[in-house]
Amino acid sequence: MIPQVEIDAVPDPLPEGLVVLDVREDEEWAAGRIDGAVHIPLMELPARVGELVELEAPQTLVVCKAGGRSARAVAYLAQQGYDVVNLVDGMMGWERAGRPMVADGPEAPVVI
Repeated sequence: MIPQVEIDAVPDPLPEGLVVLDVREDEEWAAGRIDGAVHIPLMELPARVGELVELEAPQTLVVCKAGGRSARAVAYLAQQGYDVVNLVDGMMGWERAGRPMVADGPEAPVVI
């Protein structure tokens, strides 16, 4: 069973020390993301997993657009011994809940 959480159970603001790992592709990340999130696209995760060790996070919330890719990332990271949880509806749920986002450039942040 993959550890997961619904958006309404995620504290706002996020707790101190919680790392948010965004596993979406570069263009998705640039369009809109959670401020302060760490970006490692899913396909790069096995090669870059060591970057999470450096963060020394007690727990990591993993997000993608809708929860599918992040669920795969959570399954992988849990096998590696990380305390991780999947955001069920991903960034789509985050955006629907009106949670704050940031983006690259002058455009308003959106989930693509």
